[in-house]
Amino acid sequence: MKRYLCLIAISIACLFSNTSYALETVNVLVLPFEVNSQEELSYLQDQIPQVIKNHLKQNGAAVLEPDPAIISSLTKKEINADEIRRIGVNSGAHNIVWGSITLIGRHFSLDVKMIETIGNEPPKAFVLEGEGIENLSGSLKKISLDISMKIFKQEKVLKIFVEGNKRIETDAIRRVVKTEEGSIYSSKNLSDDLKAIYAMGYFDDARIESEVKPEGKVVTFKVKEKSTIRVILIKGNRIYEDEKIRGILNIKTGSILNIVMIKKNVERIEGLYREKNYHNMKVEYKIHEFDNNQADLEFIISEGSKALIKNINFEGNKTFSSSNLKKLMTTSEENIFSWVSSAGDLKREDLNQDVAKISAFYNNNGFIQAKVGEPQIDTHESWIDITIRIDEGPQFKVGKVEITGDLVFPQGKLIEKIKIGKEKFYNRQVLQKDVLELTDIYSDEGYAYADIVPSIDQDRDKMVVDINFRINKGKQVYFEKILIGGNSKTRDKVIRRELLVYEQELHSGVKLKKSIRNLHRLDYFENIKVDTLKGSSDDKMVLKIDVTEKPTGIFSFGAGYSSVEKIFGMASIAQRNLFGRGQLLALKAQLGSVSNKYTLSFTEPWLFDIPLSAGFDLYSWEYDYDTFDKNSKGGGVRFGYPVYEFTRLYMTYALDFADITNIEKDAPDTIKEMAGNNVSSSITTALKYDSRDKVFNPTEGSEHTISIQYAGLGGDIGFTKYVFATGWFVPLFKGTVGSIHAKTGYVSQNSGKKLPSYERFNLGGINSLRGFDWEDLSPKKINSEGVLTNIGGNKFVQFNLEYLFPLIKEVGVMGVLFFDTGDVYDNDESMDLGNLRESVGGGIRWYSPMGPMRIEYGYILDPVKNENKGGKWEFTVGTVF
Repeated sequence: MKRYLCLIAISIACLFSNTSYALETVNVLVLPFEVNSQEELSYLQDQIPQVIKNHLKQNGAAVLEPDPAIISSLTKKEINADEIRRIGVNSGAHNIVWGSITLIGRHFSLDVKMIETIGNEPPKAFVLEGEGIENLSGSLKKISLDISMKIFKQEKVLKIFVEGNKRIETDAIRRVVKTEEGSIYSSKNLSDDLKAIYAMGYFDDARIESEVKPEGKVVTFKVKEKSTIRVILIKGNRIYEDEKIRGILNIKTGSILNIVMIKKNVERIEGLYREKNYHNMKVEYKIHEFDNNQADLEFIISEGSKALIKNINFEGNKTFSSSNLKKLMTTSEENIFSWVSSAGDLKREDLNQDVAKISAFYNNNGFIQAKVGEPQIDTHESWIDITIRIDEGPQFKVGKVEITGDLVFPQGKLIEKIKIGKEKFYNRQVLQKDVLELTDIYSDEGYAYADIVPSIDQDRDKMVVDINFRINKGKQVYFEKILIGGNSKTRDKVIRRELLVYEQELHSGVKLKKSIRNLHRLDYFENIKVDTLKGSSDDKMVLKIDVTEKPTGIFSFGAGYSSVEKIFGMASIAQRNLFGRGQLLALKAQLGSVSNKYTLSFTEPWLFDIPLSAGFDLYSWEYDYDTFDKNSKGGGVRFGYPVYEFTRLYMTYALDFADITNIEKDAPDTIKEMAGNNVSSSITTALKYDSRDKVFNPTEGSEHTISIQYAGLGGDIGFTKYVFATGWFVPLFKGTVGSIHAKTGYVSQNSGKKLPSYERFNLGGINSLRGFDWEDLSPKKINSEGVLTNIGGNKFVQFNLEYLFPLIKEVGVMGVLFFDTGDVYDNDESMDLGNLRESVGGGIRWYSPMGPMRIEYGYILDPVKNENKGGKWEFTVGTVF
């Protein structure tokens, strides 16, 4: 029993926690209790006072410890009020607590007294009875609270009521209220309770009323609930339908009417209108109250007129003209094309980026201290003026350029690699690229963690900046391990053979970048994540490559239209990563009004585990030419090997069996001589360089091809054909691209062999000179039937100049303007580059879900007799295999 009571006392002292208040300090002395019991419970004489002391401390009293001599004297004589007051005064106490406990069986009775040391007030008595010694702790807690309230002259919360709530349950409100029945009445606590009720968001008003009773105070929380939205009305809108506006709101019918949320939704509506350049529009709201706490919310919209940017003005720019600065900006003034373009649109995000571009432009032209202010936007009734203030500051030239610190090469050799010293004026962008260049140089020497910091020293008198690249190369780092993960299908060796870095080899940043580029070009993975982790020592690094594979098996079918085939259909099935070995197997069929072609092909990209590609093709091809039909069956074996970056050497052997039938009267004599079966056995060698970023609508890079085909290794057909082609793609500005393409070829007939017209050269159509009929540019000759017919040329030249610009950037729709020129020549004609055929035009290109689509219109600039003098539309779409 003693141990049980001790645990109760300790639990009360440790766990009971009531809020302390900033009250006047009151010193309290608690004397030992008298214990009346038939059992030996004398330990309660000290434990009960100790529990009371702990509670009084928690409630804000300063508890004093009595003098042991005084305690000893009290046990020898009867205690009276005067003696108690004297002890309290001598101890410095304001209040003294003492008492007794009587236990009869399971019943206990607490008789506690408290007296003030100042004055003649009789002791205040606190009596509490209970059953079971295990309930003694609760009784002591209650008595301690009553004593505290008397000491601090506080009142008890007798009852708590909630009034005015209709939809919100009383229990929900009581849960956020911390004040409890029986607790001390505290203005601070009630104030916090009021805030908590408001924070629920359901009430327009909440207040507290209290009523004084002899036993304490009755507290009533009176609330007024917010109305719920019955209907959301929209008025004054013409540009957007009601449903479009309701769709952007995040308040709905049935929700609580919240003024803050209403104002936020006003901003949402204004933002919607700003997207269409209605910057003068205003949105107001009205609330129509009804019974039962319901209300209609009405948004009243004054749309105003559409406002586009009329003027972009610069102030403070002396070195660069306003027109030059405007060219840097995405934001532009309105023009005659504003109704179909974004010219004149005000987008704050774009305008902020434009300010950053202008600031960078000044920094890149020597104006280190240039400041570009926040744009001032003046919105008028139907237009917008933007003013951008610029403080150019002085222009600094590049002074002395040095590289100091840990040099892996002589300073002169390193300076040759960077470009800032060749700049007349300081250029921050060039400086940043030079840091990257030096980082790559050190990385290639194994210094993966080289620290390169450019120090810039401004000489304001000479108006120059001296630049010092300070280098701390650190340790050379080796690739300790190369870990590959995520490849459940693709074999490790297929990935590793694309890497140009190896385990136990020095780190090389350039080789690592090229390795990752190689993995991307495989097109086997949706994502490639590269991490470099610390190895077993400071000079070792672990390269971790995690890939996310994507499906490489493709089944596709579709239909299309072209100027040649008219309507055609195609189907194909292919696996680009066969058995995870990186092999390609494809079967394709294309059926059209002009040709039917079936092809089976296989490619092994790494024969004998070296970068030697090998493959074969088998085909059956029926082609309906204008004056004859050709039915070919054949195949070929091909090889390719990389000889340099982006460059491969190809060699192909082809064998073709062609059956020439349905020869018409106006066919060339060379075709009439080939009626029946013909065999062609040829070998082609080609060198190809391709650094384009993508095949369709590339934005940068170039492509160059030179090929030589020799036919006549047996068979009936024999010729030697040379073809050279080159193409360059240059990014210009605002997503536009310029390209130039040139192509030329020469073919000669081998002695004792045949050279069919379909192996000679023809121009015209969407892939050569647009505006001309398909392969209509060709030397002509009267055949044995006296009919003038196209015979093809033995040489040709072709040039194409294009300018591509985005039309709908989000989906990749591009516009194109072009100029084509070229011609085809017969054996006895010489190339006359000053008298080439010409056409111009434009069109649209889009990589649609069905594949690349081109719609282009070509206009012949120099039509000849019996030639179409107008323009010609050409269209092609289909799935690319």
